[in-house]
Amino acid sequence: MTILVIEDEPKTGDYLQRGLAESGFAVRLARNGRDGLAIAREGDIELVVLDVMLPRMDGWQVLEALRADPETEHVPVLFLTARDEVHDRVRGLELGADDYLVKPFAFVELVARIRTLLRRGPVREEELIRIADLEIDVIRRRVRRAGTAIVLTAQEFALLHLLARRQGQVLSRALIASQVWDMNFDSDTNVIDAAVRRLRRKIDDPFPNKLIHTRRGMGYVCETDPCEPEPAPGP
Repeated sequence: MTILVIEDEPKTGDYLQRGLAESGFAVRLARNGRDGLAIAREGDIELVVLDVMLPRMDGWQVLEALRADPETEHVPVLFLTARDEVHDRVRGLELGADDYLVKPFAFVELVARIRTLLRRGPVREEELIRIADLEIDVIRRRVRRAGTAIVLTAQEFALLHLLARRQGQVLSRALIASQVWDMNFDSDTNVIDAAVRRLRRKIDDPFPNKLIHTRRGMGYVCETDPCEPEPAPGP
């Protein structure tokens, strides 16, 4: 597994590079955001550990660029930063980060979080999920609706996959937070609601038959709207 560390503070960068190498990972180190993005786009990176305050290109911009590129949109990103305000954590998650760890940190916790992110993957017993005219190719991480390809970020795909494989079940915000972001749900933030809104814009808004529904006070469910007709089966 090759991990890219993007960290401009020399001691911290060297410490992370040495410690992760000793933990069994191949490590590449970039000292600024622009170089880090270039390395990530080379295609051999399994996970990115990303600081926010970086020269030449800050962590927010790097993450946005990664998520906008089909070649890197699914690469897990873990923010490792001294910015510990709630709105910073929320912004990172909303932009598509997979985890957020605040400095100072325990190295064993960082390694545990990295291994958790690297273990995540498609549910192999079900390669293709179909709901109405929505198709989710779990292995290739591709989504189509009514024959149209839909590009999702890594977290949008994880959220859709969770809702779809538990079709018909109302999932609480706490469950979604723990399954998709590996975090405890904080009722003072709207990370889950904002993520669902973004997913709906891509999955539901362009189509008449809505699949993602809100159950007020309970959570979200993926199912064919009983008020909408099912599409006619193909020949």
